[in-house]
Amino acid sequence: MHQGTSLAVHRCRFVDFSPSAITALAFPPLPLPSVKGKKSAASSRRKASKPGILAVGRGNGNIEIYEWTGSEQKVEAPQAWVVRKTIPGPNPSKVDCLAFTIKNPDQVGDNEAPTLENLRLFSTGGSSELVEWDLERACIRRTLSSQGGSIWAVTPNPAGTQLALGCEDGSIRLISVTYDSLTHLRRFDRIRSRILSIAWGPPVPRDTSKVQEKAASEDSDDDDDEDDWSDSWLVAGCSDSCLRKWDVNTGRVLDRMVTEKVKGERTLVWAVGALGDGTVVSGDSMGIVKFWDPVTCTQMDSFPGHAADILCMTISSDGTAVYTSGVDQKINQFTHVKTTNPNSTSVLKRGSSRWIMSSSRRMHSHDVRALAIWPPHTPLPPAYRRQFPIDIAPILASGGLDMSVNVTPAASAAATVTNIINPLATSTEATFEDSYNRRLGYSSGPFNVSALHLARQARLLLCMRDTSVTVWRILEKHSPFGIENMDEAQPEGGYERVLDMELNVHTNLVASAISDDGRWVAVSDWYETKLFELKEEPNGDITPRRIRDFSAILHSQLPDKAASAGASSLAFSPDSSKLVVATAMSSYVVVFDLGRGGGSRSPVVMRKFDQHRAAGTTIGGRVIKGKGRMQQHSELAEEAIPVPEEPAEAPEDENVSEGEPSDIENDIPQKKTIPTITRIATSPDGQWLVTTDTDGRTFVFNLDSATYHTTLPSFASAIHALAFDTASPSTLVIGLANNTLEVYDVETRSFPEWARQVVRRLPARFTRMHDPIVGVTFDPGATVSPLGEEADNAAGGKNLPPRNALFWGTTWLCRIKLDAAPGWGGFDKKRRRDANGQKRGERAPPHVNPAAPVVEEGGMENRQKNFTVVTKYRPLLLVDFIGPKELLVVERPLVDVLNGLPPAFFKPKYGKT
Repeated sequence: MHQGTSLAVHRCRFVDFSPSAITALAFPPLPLPSVKGKKSAASSRRKASKPGILAVGRGNGNIEIYEWTGSEQKVEAPQAWVVRKTIPGPNPSKVDCLAFTIKNPDQVGDNEAPTLENLRLFSTGGSSELVEWDLERACIRRTLSSQGGSIWAVTPNPAGTQLALGCEDGSIRLISVTYDSLTHLRRFDRIRSRILSIAWGPPVPRDTSKVQEKAASEDSDDDDDEDDWSDSWLVAGCSDSCLRKWDVNTGRVLDRMVTEKVKGERTLVWAVGALGDGTVVSGDSMGIVKFWDPVTCTQMDSFPGHAADILCMTISSDGTAVYTSGVDQKINQFTHVKTTNPNSTSVLKRGSSRWIMSSSRRMHSHDVRALAIWPPHTPLPPAYRRQFPIDIAPILASGGLDMSVNVTPAASAAATVTNIINPLATSTEATFEDSYNRRLGYSSGPFNVSALHLARQARLLLCMRDTSVTVWRILEKHSPFGIENMDEAQPEGGYERVLDMELNVHTNLVASAISDDGRWVAVSDWYETKLFELKEEPNGDITPRRIRDFSAILHSQLPDKAASAGASSLAFSPDSSKLVVATAMSSYVVVFDLGRGGGSRSPVVMRKFDQHRAAGTTIGGRVIKGKGRMQQHSELAEEAIPVPEEPAEAPEDENVSEGEPSDIENDIPQKKTIPTITRIATSPDGQWLVTTDTDGRTFVFNLDSATYHTTLPSFASAIHALAFDTASPSTLVIGLANNTLEVYDVETRSFPEWARQVVRRLPARFTRMHDPIVGVTFDPGATVSPLGEEADNAAGGKNLPPRNALFWGTTWLCRIKLDAAPGWGGFDKKRRRDANGQKRGERAPPHVNPAAPVVEEGGMENRQKNFTVVTKYRPLLLVDFIGPKELLVVERPLVDVLNGLPPAFFKPKYGKT
């Protein structure tokens, strides 16, 4: 696949995959500040403004954990958040509410985002069960019955020690989560309506509630009580057109706030919030946003800003802006502004500030179900209000029925700083009214991998859904055309649907694979792995036969008390004789021998690797070196596995010396949890196997000898793509979440010199693409020179064909020549002159070809040949070669997905159609 090569392209749009709707969003909270102004030990080490984890709940029960791709040293991150981990939901289930709490607030610095290991995640799904999730093992940790019917709302208090549940029976229940517990604390007085939404009021320091004489008599050295906060009240939105303010200490209603009704029908208060000064904000089913006085509980302002129900609300970090959205797809911004009226002499005059509706934007095509903002809002009293950087814009995230997370910078229009940084790098404007919003590309499978798999030899395409799989046959195409002229659609009869399987599973499916010869299909949920043998009938149909004892064979290789025999990733060897299974919770890599031919024997276990279960030390997501850091924890007796060797060459920032742990290592304990294996790749010759996990560790195994080979150094970003070069099966190409590349030679255990120029000098247009890398593929017809690779390397590599890799994301394709000099200044937006002296963007004379390559001093023409970007296909579900010079591009247009949704809300206006 080099410059000028024609490719036969199958542009497939028949795959009817549709992602699930977004029903909940949650950012982790920030710990409460110290009452006496003391700083925690974590804040003395570093103070970061890196955005935190984003949890996305979907209508099929899955919860996706997104992580920020930027570094702590750089504020901007063009790729924003990417999926780090997917928690499969039980089948059937859904997610209605999400809530984070912090395990150890003392380990989190001021304005610092808590790490995933220091968080607890809770959810509800329309039932009476409160679910706590195990974020490391991606499964349910424990459940708790509400004892009051369906749970409509879950909200943690500002200190993160209690959860307030709004129940069907009209009562609020407090759940204690202190000391890693989940127990009922108390129940408030019951009312005759459902509790639909809850918000906690501002906490107060405990020393302010004490009698002054008692406070003076206490020992001055006792600071325990003075550093604590206590909750005084909370407010709940109900289904009887009312808001109620509850006393936390007595559990009784303090005040009642009544909203409007239409024709006697009750108004549902779907959203409620509280500000630091005690002001209550509500959004109801009439589309009205109201602001209530904290003392008298009377209405201060009312805005009919929506044409239908308000379903969600979020408050800015400083409490000066409120964002609401709902059924009418609009996101409205309400801003607190200062006003002065020196001529007014009324005693009952309003204060010197008021709320206004400052902006309204429509960024979704259907109902908006969830809003969240980073940094998160904490209703602190004005004296303890946090100070965030004023030159960095907050980020507003929204999601709904149109299935994509939408993010936009949300800086205040009244900000006095002229140069505000947009962390999303979408535009120079950073205010909510003027900035550009963008959609985070959704992946068809968990862990940001594709749920589609291709069997090249059999020309079969496998698609995995929540509980089913479908197989299509791709017919041959006889009219190849170039990669630059791929406008033609797939002709009729270019595919046929040959198999549909509906599976009985415990959770949604998380992994699938199809062998290259089309004989085997493996699928797995989080608790069971299933293997099927496919047999082609004379009429072309495919009949599956399940290998019944496969799950039992896999379970026999796991510890006796293993709760799961599911797989987080599956892969077949190129010759279809081996199946590699990465177990879900135990993180073993099990290699099965399936045999060749039509034998009916059961699969045989060749080898089990447990390198991913080794304990290690991580700092900022990076695995560091050190003596004794890689210790095996195998629970079954098996042959000795050699200690992982260090690669011959590591990236420049891997500067921790071998054998002598640094001071940082001594301060941070080893991680004892087991990571999840997310990706598997095999070399085209079937010799090498590479696996990577959520801790960023990557291991290489030799399948021929069934032995461990080497360990790659960890990288600054998560690995999103793994593939071996077909022309050089020992060359491993890695794509990272921040759109950077790495090339590694597994045979020599080194980073080759020929690829360093491209890896280190990637063009800005590639690294700053908003959609991250999803996959990489190589033309199976690419071969080395007849003289041999060793002879060509000795001759300076002049006879070798170009090493072309095809990277792809959800909205782009990019062909990169890995072994070529990148040249100068590729893809920047500077106006250049072409070979005829004409500026780009100007109308060319009639005799000039406007498509002529742009030439610039320093080799711009070579740069354009080394990087070719195509953005006409979107959204992409899979890009892979089905044969030599034959490319398969699977699209799922957003219009087709939206056509399957219910009609969007539309309210006609008088005089308009």
